[in-house]
Amino acid sequence: QVQLVESGGGLVQPGGSLRLSCAASGIIFSRYTMGWYRQAPGKQRELVATITSGGSTRYAGSVKGRFTISRDNGKNTVYLQMNSLKSEDTADYYCNADWWTTEYWGQGTQVTVSS
Repeated sequence: QVQLVESGGGLVQPGGSLRLSCAASGIIFSRYTMGWYRQAPGKQRELVATITSGGSTRYAGSVKGRFTISRDNGKNTVYLQMNSLKSEDTADYYCNADWWTTEYWGQGTQVTVSS
């Protein structure tokens, strides 16, 4: 079966950093565009960043310059390096795998930015 398992979330102070990881299994990982989404309390889920099979990246304007998405096809893992964190980054972060008509989601990992 397909699984996407996120890790690395937690509580950090404003200005701090976290690195999220998403380990995928049950898919041909290299085919998929991988993405990170987030959902804050009372808000819609929004796209944070994506990385294609060819390595092209896209970012939401609110995180561009602070976050970096990367992937390691040998480890079937996608990462989100988050720097200069702000309170508004507080959310549940979800890993997504997308290939044409096929899409999978992870369970999520919580990120809280607070002093």
